[in-house]
Amino acid sequence: MKKLVSFLFLALFMGIVSSCAPSTPQKRIQERPQDFAKLSEKHKELVSKGEIVKGMNKDAVYFAWGNPASQSEGQRNGKFSERWDYEGRHPVVRHNFFGGYTTGGFGPYGYSGYSAGFGPEVTYIPYVRASVWFSAGRVDEWVRER
Repeated sequence: MKKLVSFLFLALFMGIVSSCAPSTPQKRIQERPQDFAKLSEKHKELVSKGEIVKGMNKDAVYFAWGNPASQSEGQRNGKFSERWDYEGRHPVVRHNFFGGYTTGGFGPYGYSGYSAGFGPEVTYIPYVRASVWFSAGRVDEWVRER
């Protein structure tokens, strides 16, 4: 019985650790080798380095940068367009010396909650760190922070 419990705990722990591991271009390529094989040699080389260029298809962008945090669609320059946004997070340190209910935040990304501890607390504020615009399924424009 102890072996079974130990095995289940280890399996759960490994699942948690692997789900927290960052996704890399190499890992995404291993997950979908058939789709990666369809890319041009130039795009394969760029994707392996995590880079994108105008004209790449959505699969190439997925391999290079991963899943977007959000997707939207609409009209851009008179053409149907799709935008993928990639999220980053800025840490914000707050000091709470008395405990109690706290609120605050920036723009639509407010935070609130009960805090009974003393000293600094870290809250992470999301922001858009990169965007890719597609037209006819191909990269038309992209921007990312340095």
